[in-house]
Amino acid sequence: MPTDRQGNALPGATAEAAELYARALEAFNLYRGDPVALLAQALEAAPDFSMARLFRAYLYALSTEPEATAAARADLVAAKASRLSEQEASHVVALEHLLAGEWSAAGCALDRHNMRYPHDLLALQAGHLADFYRANARDLRDRIARVLPKWSPDLPGYPIVLGMYAFGLEESGAYARAEETGRQALAMQQLDCWAHHAVAHVMEMQGRAEDGIGWMIAREPHWSGDDNFFQVHNWWHLALCRLDLGQDKEALALYDGPIRQGTSTMALDMVDASALLWRLQLTGQDVGTRWQELATAWDLHADGRLYPFNDWHAVMAYLGAGRNDQVERLLAALKADDAGREASAWARQIGLPLVEGFTAFWREDYEKAVERLHPVRFIANAFGGSHAQRDIIDWTLTEAALRGGYRDVAEGLAHERLAAKPHSPINRTFLRRANALGIPQRQVA
Repeated sequence: MPTDRQGNALPGATAEAAELYARALEAFNLYRGDPVALLAQALEAAPDFSMARLFRAYLYALSTEPEATAAARADLVAAKASRLSEQEASHVVALEHLLAGEWSAAGCALDRHNMRYPHDLLALQAGHLADFYRANARDLRDRIARVLPKWSPDLPGYPIVLGMYAFGLEESGAYARAEETGRQALAMQQLDCWAHHAVAHVMEMQGRAEDGIGWMIAREPHWSGDDNFFQVHNWWHLALCRLDLGQDKEALALYDGPIRQGTSTMALDMVDASALLWRLQLTGQDVGTRWQELATAWDLHADGRLYPFNDWHAVMAYLGAGRNDQVERLLAALKADDAGREASAWARQIGLPLVEGFTAFWREDYEKAVERLHPVRFIANAFGGSHAQRDIIDWTLTEAALRGGYRDVAEGLAHERLAAKPHSPINRTFLRRANALGIPQRQVA
């Protein structure tokens, strides 16, 4: 029976289909090329190749896009109609949880799968991404730690596993080990975008903006190709470094250039675009009509149900574009989502106060913005994104306190930010502005 490059059996595959599957997995590992097209070719060569169908279902499900989620369900139904191996049936359990909006149940199912099949690289990466989408820093790290001793440099895919471990270490605060591990992964596979971005995250979290710019520029040929699915996110990281140094115009140029010039409609890319444009607006940049284009792109994805992290970012664009009807639609959807799914709890408990807080900020109701955003930032790590992505909550909260004249809150938040990044020009500016508010100060009700 054919196997993948890590030795996992591939029932129903021909030699040709197995090779196409291997190429698709490598494309997924490196976020380069088109794994969906390769899997379609594999299924054409071997229609009974269920693992190829399950792989494609993961790709669709992990996109967090409504239309793709429907395609994932169709692939899962087709796969379940076949006679499945125990390993394939284990994938089905995880996918069913994922498509039901039960991200933690999916992550736990993949925990058990990964421990039983430690060389199943597809399952490791799918589980790692599920951990990211539910912002589970511990499992981002420990999912890989549990299996890493069973891997060795001579096993294909080993650098990919190291790259995932680097990101898990970074999100867990082990910055030195994360950077060392990420660099080790890249020494073996220089095209690993995930490892590259793990090191970029370390530099962002440590406030090493100059190092971050140098890191991104030096390695740009390895992560910025047109076939690179992850390039926009890495450009976003470069823009964050520019912003932290007060180089707002350079960050805006990155938005107009590689981040948004292709007007991507992928949710991942639009999240980055919304988050950068919002930050630019906070720094006082005139972003003109850029919000309108982005808001229109969000219409394809923002349903208020599938993944609230995306809906929150869509609201940023709708606010910027003046599309209040869409803001109200998503507010209503987030309030009404009581389906009992984990994603529904995220919508009500986290997505709703974030959208209310950002909406209040945009409408200059700074008291309400502070009241909504201060408590939700402590639980926002339960519903998605990285520490770097969620920092926009604290940034907006601090700006609301400053604009609302709440000196005690603004000063405390500025000190908090400076403790983490003492050399950040933005954070030092926050403290100067807080001190300039003087006394008397306003109190939050």
